[in-house]
Amino acid sequence: MAKLFGTDGIRGEAYSPPLDRTTVQHVGRALANELSPDAPRILIGRDTRSSGADVETWLATGIAASGGTSVSAGVLPTPAVAFLTRDQGFDAGVVISASHNPYHDNGIKVFSAAGVKSSEAFEEAIELAISVAGADAQEVPEASGVSKTPSLHLEGLYLEHLKQSLGDDVSLPPLKLALDCANGACYRTGPKLLESIGLEPILLATEPDGENINRDCGSTHLDGLAEAVRRHACDFGAALDGDGDRLLLVDSTGRSVNGDAMLLMCARRLKKEGRLTGSGVVATVMSNMALEVSLAQDDITLFRTQVGDKFVAQDMDRRNIIIGGEQSGHIIFSDYAATGDGLLTFMQVLRTIAIERDTLDQLTQLDPFPQVLVNVSVSSRPDVRTVPEITQTIEAAEAQLDRRGRVLIRYSGTEPLLRIMMEGPDSEEIESLTATVRDAVERTIGSSRD
Repeated sequence: MAKLFGTDGIRGEAYSPPLDRTTVQHVGRALANELSPDAPRILIGRDTRSSGADVETWLATGIAASGGTSVSAGVLPTPAVAFLTRDQGFDAGVVISASHNPYHDNGIKVFSAAGVKSSEAFEEAIELAISVAGADAQEVPEASGVSKTPSLHLEGLYLEHLKQSLGDDVSLPPLKLALDCANGACYRTGPKLLESIGLEPILLATEPDGENINRDCGSTHLDGLAEAVRRHACDFGAALDGDGDRLLLVDSTGRSVNGDAMLLMCARRLKKEGRLTGSGVVATVMSNMALEVSLAQDDITLFRTQVGDKFVAQDMDRRNIIIGGEQSGHIIFSDYAATGDGLLTFMQVLRTIAIERDTLDQLTQLDPFPQVLVNVSVSSRPDVRTVPEITQTIEAAEAQLDRRGRVLIRYSGTEPLLRIMMEGPDSEEIESLTATVRDAVERTIGSSRD
């Protein structure tokens, strides 16, 4: 059997393997069996994709066939399911979503009882159970009496949690905002949350039809939000992604504000309050060096991990750090949640603006270092440290930059490419140095060499 779980759960085109009826039913069956022999309770939430209800029914059928109980939360953001799984004592939570992918895709993400993404070992156990069933795996008979809980009850618990993160002593200034909900899982919770704290945003992409999730809207398409902010003279705008775990902003001029800038403004606020444990922030290797330099000016250390929110969360836990995230706007505030949460991030941005008595435009001033990214086709994938010519060229580039910039080399996970990324204060300098490294790669392991 092909591997089911990727870096972010199971994902693929809905109604085709591995998101066909039989496979999903057996995922549900294996999930319940692996959790506990004693009737586990599993919370299921989904985004607005047209296939979501079917996938939920198949999953719930499999869970019931193994003696488990599924509770439907209906349409709720991914971080809401993660929070409610832990808060309400479920044995696991499942989100049916393909995040920022187009509507015809879907996916299954599993959260542990602690509200964190399931471990690789647990996912491998599910895959093994399905593999053992093999050719004997038959469609599971439809189960009756699948438990349903009104989503508004669970939604209310989640919204109250978000409101509490703002703080009772915080008084928001009058703000004119625009909110893009990506026609996704936050189309209802986003407006309700802002209304509950006294804000009346201009709303975009809050009319899902099953096929328009992420279509020319949300955090992957900021042009419409920027235009709305300028047209309505808003203080700023916010854009969520399809499943609600990411947030990106645009300021009053329409300038995009990514995760790096939000990490900077919120970390500085936490430092002033004496809450920045570990005196640091965790980000990935892709965060711009300007973030590292700006944080250092406030005696805050930036710790880097490999790309992926689960690696950020793991390093935050290891270092006892309460804030971390990615440029994509997937930010974790571990005082309040174990996973990234777009609406929670929005609350922390609003809190910072209110306490600092300043504008988003000023608080997110971060001039990125020039960055060059080059992809080189390769004929093989050796450890570059074992190729003397490449290693020597990289070391020479690093010596010339002398800590004013950085060089990042990594292979693509899906293509025969070596990615060369270089940052530094002088664009001409890093372009020249990048070309030197590229030439060394092409001469040694490039696919076009003689």
